[in-house]
Amino acid sequence: ASDAMRATLLHFLGLLASAAAVATVPSRVGPGLLNGVTVTSVANGRKVDLGKELRGGPFSGTKLLVLGTYAADFNAIEYGQKLRHYLPELRAKGVQKVMLVLNAEPSSCKAFAEVLDLPKDVTIFSDPAGDAGLAFGVSRGWLPDAPLSPFLKLYGMLFGLGAAGTLPSVIAGYLGNPNGQSKWIESSLAQGQRAGRWPDNALELDNTGKVVRNAFDTLPVVGSWGRRPLELATLRLQNMIGISLKNWESLKPTEGSTLTQLGGCVVVNQSGDV
Repeated sequence: ASDAMRATLLHFLGLLASAAAVATVPSRVGPGLLNGVTVTSVANGRKVDLGKELRGGPFSGTKLLVLGTYAADFNAIEYGQKLRHYLPELRAKGVQKVMLVLNAEPSSCKAFAEVLDLPKDVTIFSDPAGDAGLAFGVSRGWLPDAPLSPFLKLYGMLFGLGAAGTLPSVIAGYLGNPNGQSKWIESSLAQGQRAGRWPDNALELDNTGKVVRNAFDTLPVVGSWGRRPLELATLRLQNMIGISLKNWESLKPTEGSTLTQLGGCVVVNQSGDV
């Protein structure tokens, strides 16, 4: 199959293998978590000991580390969009440093940051083989050691194999949630519309790019829900077409095993405690 066909297949499967890539609780949290795990700083190309970076450096306050998936994966994209939206709130709550590890080459990490318009103060690290996530204890997906195509393994995860929360999470994106959160979705859709991504009719923007009308607000009955039906699904469609597929060549993974590897996050306080 061509790269374009593989990319299309991958992202339709990825939409259905999504839920388990959210924060994973590591199997071995401790004071030495991630010590000796080397990643590459995208900003300057230097090799960094992730454990030391998490507990040392010039930042004395709370630190947040997101262990993402590969750069074209919509789970990583949504994580990036949430970081972009919630960064001011995280700062207000005392998070001094925000770090994001992607299972991607430095060039892909840079393309990821550019397409999402990530703030410069989100520190991004490159980890093409996903070593940091593995050291953290994230799930490797379905049949990680089996001599099968990673695309076939991802297909199995479509049905919940190795990712039990898959279908409920996808369905929730269509059905909505009265108690959900949608502000990050709105800001992400707006950023996408400003960048020319489709669908581009959910929001009305003024000449400065500010949202002046959200079509989901006007829906009868469900317009007042925290997350409206089809709202998250619309963002996922925009991400798939306008980011993942359009930028597949610059964002695609170089290690097949990372197609099914999931992600997680960890917060460390100023004392170095998880």
